[in-house]
Amino acid sequence: MKRGNVILGILGGVAVGALLGILLAPDKGERTRKKIMRKGADYVDEVKDKFNDLMDEMNEKMEGAMKEATSMVRRNKVKANTMVDEVIDKM
Repeated sequence: MKRGNVILGILGGVAVGALLGILLAPDKGERTRKKIMRKGADYVDEVKDKFNDLMDEMNEKMEGAMKEATSMVRRNKVKANTMVDEVIDKM
């Protein structure tokens, strides 16, 4: 499943939960709203944390790919220079 779908599912669940909380709440309206706001803030923080973790993971993978590409370019450059030297020596 794509991460975007998971995030949308989580956000949809939060919205449905908030609505049900309002409709079925035994507390006063003001108190219920405060609880919902706290829960909503907790969910937002959780989504932010997961997004930041995802971005950190992507950055690590990108850095690894860049290091591998740089290393590959260096190796191939050395091989190319060696081949050029061999061709010059044979001439």
